[in-house]
Amino acid sequence: MRKFTIGVIISTYNNPRWLEKTLWSYEVQSVVPDEIIIADDGSGRETRELIERFSKTLPIKHVWHEDDGFRKTKILNEALRVAISDYLIFTDQDCVARHDFVETHMQYARPGYILSGGYFKLPMDISELITREDIRSARAFSLEWLTGNGLKRNFKCTKLVRNRGVAVFMNFITPTKATWNGMNSSGWRKDILEVGGFDERMKYGGEDREMGERMFNNGIHSKQIRYSAITLHLDHKRPYVNAEALELNRRIRQETKRLRRTVTEYGLNLKEGDSV
Repeated sequence: MRKFTIGVIISTYNNPRWLEKTLWSYEVQSVVPDEIIIADDGSGRETRELIERFSKTLPIKHVWHEDDGFRKTKILNEALRVAISDYLIFTDQDCVARHDFVETHMQYARPGYILSGGYFKLPMDISELITREDIRSARAFSLEWLTGNGLKRNFKCTKLVRNRGVAVFMNFITPTKATWNGMNSSGWRKDILEVGGFDERMKYGGEDREMGERMFNNGIHSKQIRYSAITLHLDHKRPYVNAEALELNRRIRQETKRLRRTVTEYGLNLKEGDSV
């Protein structure tokens, strides 16, 4: 019996084709989340109509603001305002979740910890090729199917080996730090609210990690599950990247580390139990 409620927050911006593939994966989860919040950074009508269609089969809440450039941190904070679940998984519109994705986060969730999951990057041709049935049947996560459609084998394919023992071992030996990443991370809502959520000054580039760094400064630990909780990352361009924003983000992160800052003045002002 589940002892806590669990929600998924999915960020999106004007890519209904990829968002559709991602939402197909939540129709076949072994554990159905209590809520799915779409944090929409200003998408148009096509995305809204897609979300309305999926709302008939999934417990979706759509949080939207007008398009005014890259404001992912602000819309994620708005999603936090409406979230009611005890535990929250954060991911993106281009991350197709394996059937056990929500269940895995739920199983590894522990008080005082965040979880850092993994993703497997796909080339554009396979990203476009994947169908609803490929996702529903789980063959899209099969190394045989992927290599049969042109994927080259390399060490990163280890993530696709669905064996608990292998996953636990790889989580243990990986040199990759267990940070908060926007594609696949989770934590307790109360811990996220305590640090003020996301810093709304930040654009693309480390904006997710900065919140995690404040959580670490606040006494929260991290656990690596990048070989256990898997998503397929669909390929896409990043036109919103710019040097000025990256430099601002770098300075903010440096200050967070230097001052061991636990709360941002540019985020949420909510605590667990506050009305929203």
